[in-house]
Amino acid sequence: MRKLIEFDDDTFDKLKQLGRDRMATLQELADEAFADLFKKHGIPIDLKDALRKSARLQGAASLQEAAKPGGAAPKRARKQGRKR
Repeated sequence: MRKLIEFDDDTFDKLKQLGRDRMATLQELADEAFADLFKKHGIPIDLKDALRKSARLQGAASLQEAAKPGGAAPKRARKQGRKR
């Protein structure tokens, strides 16, 4: 998908020079800048990143549940005590 972005002359000159210095295209510079912006705001960049973030969140939630007083293990113990 193509979109038009407008830069002022000074910014565009600096981007061109940075691209020359790093031997990168303007597209590569833009891809890197947007990836950094997404990372800063916690937005997954691709499917692999989204799955990794989801697993971390799910693991943290299960750790929090286990650490709560009266969490999952004590409830099971109470239920077993009632059956006897």
